[in-house]
Amino acid sequence: MKRTLQECRIRGVKTNIPFLLNVLSHPVFETGIVTTSFIDENPDLKKTSTSTWDFASEEQADPRKLFATERLVRYIANLAVNGHPAELGADASKIEKPSTGYVAPPKILGEAANNSGEGGMRHILLEKGPEEYSKFVREHKGLLVTDTTWRDAHQSLFATRVRTQELLKCAEFTNIALANAFSMEMWGGATFDVAMRFLHECPWERLEKLRVLVPDVPFQMLLRGANAVGYTNYPDNVVYKFCDQAHKSGIDVFRVFDSLNYIENLKLGVDAAGKSGGFVEGAMSYTGDVADPNKGKYSLEYYLNLAGELVEMGVHSLAIKDMAGVF
Repeated sequence: MKRTLQECRIRGVKTNIPFLLNVLSHPVFETGIVTTSFIDENPDLKKTSTSTWDFASEEQADPRKLFATERLVRYIANLAVNGHPAELGADASKIEKPSTGYVAPPKILGEAANNSGEGGMRHILLEKGPEEYSKFVREHKGLLVTDTTWRDAHQSLFATRVRTQELLKCAEFTNIALANAFSMEMWGGATFDVAMRFLHECPWERLEKLRVLVPDVPFQMLLRGANAVGYTNYPDNVVYKFCDQAHKSGIDVFRVFDSLNYIENLKLGVDAAGKSGGFVEGAMSYTGDVADPNKGKYSLEYYLNLAGELVEMGVHSLAIKDMAGVF
């Protein structure tokens, strides 16, 4: 237990971990002979800011040193990406930018080098339209894949910090590797605001540049219904215009979801994406256990009804969005 608490890292909020370590490390507690008044009789247990423990790691033994290395690395990484802040008096003209090194893009070898731009699932979608593409997918006998590396993968693992320049280096290879994929989710969600707020990039330029280098794979985005790619409800005309421009800039498939499965929010997103000319995938946010009839509201009947409502809206496909990993 002590080792687990030693190695536990929770960022952004204060925890009672130092207090628990004080309790577990107390010599009286270690004997196993304590009463319910143990904490009252040892008020020093609550003095966590000056606590130290007999651990092999000096950093873990002193709470004041926890995260010290990480804070330093984060500071250096921020300077490498965003430069020295001018508001603190830094003169960009006098600061030598750190070298990021050169990482060569992957080489496309053999027969694959000559196949780019000649096939891929996207050509079926462009030639036949969303309705026929939907029919093609349903009649397809094999497994079709949606790759999320360029969107959900680095949003979940790297706080959406992968930059456009890194994606561009592997774009041509990705176009060949995923030419037979149903789609590649690479835009929307948090990628839009993070690009502007933290990476100081234009999300529209990212989409358009990658579209040029990846002509064969349908690009997919995550649309938060009436919230588009933001964190509040936007006027209807804003959502319609956003989807129209997204489709023109290169998005083929719109995965529309609402975290609470709120039909009105979903309907606006589905209508806007459909009017833009894109392929609309209606997503159902899944929770609970449909095999257990005692789980209350979120029963099998609930999801069947929700699926039926999405179909009536005119979606081209359905998705089960299992964010909690319980399905």
